[in-house]
Amino acid sequence: MSIPGWMLLTYAGALGAVLGSFLNVCVYRWPLGQSVIRPRSRCPGCGSPIAWYDNIPLLSWLFLRGRCRHCHERISVQYPLLELATALLWIAAAIRFGASLEALRMAVFLTLLLGIAITDARHMVIPDQLSLGGTAIGIALSFAPGGISAPGAFMGALVGYAFFWLVKIGAEKAFRKPALGVGDIHMMAMVGAFVGVPGALLTVLFGSVLGLFIGVPLTWWRGRLTLMGTYLPLGTFLALGAAITYTWGDALIGWYLRVVVPGL
Repeated sequence: MSIPGWMLLTYAGALGAVLGSFLNVCVYRWPLGQSVIRPRSRCPGCGSPIAWYDNIPLLSWLFLRGRCRHCHERISVQYPLLELATALLWIAAAIRFGASLEALRMAVFLTLLLGIAITDARHMVIPDQLSLGGTAIGIALSFAPGGISAPGAFMGALVGYAFFWLVKIGAEKAFRKPALGVGDIHMMAMVGAFVGVPGALLTVLFGSVLGLFIGVPLTWWRGRLTLMGTYLPLGTFLALGAAITYTWGDALIGWYLRVVVPGL
């Protein structure tokens, strides 16, 4: 029996919001080397444990008007926004692929990319739990019917990892200083596990272009205002490039072959 469309989207959105709530914890704690299991979520202002009824995704923040129940300290708007964004990603996956393994693959991949983009932008760190853990998830999902094959996922992870290691070594020899972080390399293994070799290379292209034309000017401007350093959170732009690749990569490659090299 098929699931009614409205019910599928409701389930997908609710599950996405719950995962977004957990992603908030991961984004905050993993860059600090903290456990996401213990201690329980607490108010950053007064340290009071957050009760379950004050931790309902989206609804609790709205009900409390963005403040702690106990000390009335403001709660960052990042929390409901990340929950909403994750819910929308899962709804989008359900709309595109219905109740299928490919919808699950898309939703999980985009959720991992969202977590990586935020942690790298905020902390200049890409937690291995998201990158290497995501690589394992991508390879595991490749054994399911549909989507990328298991050999394609293994090869994508290997090429994504090796390619960035070679870039790191070459850049360090050329500029005689550290270049790229290991987190970026681990992330590209994860991307390759989900999108294969062509997708990994396309991600590098899109991520580099986005970083060059958006990231570099923004980082320079913010560095001049002393709001952050002058390092570029490359993982954030690679995550955007990977999302574009997964969503529109095949269409863009087809357009390129038709328009730029029509003779092929």
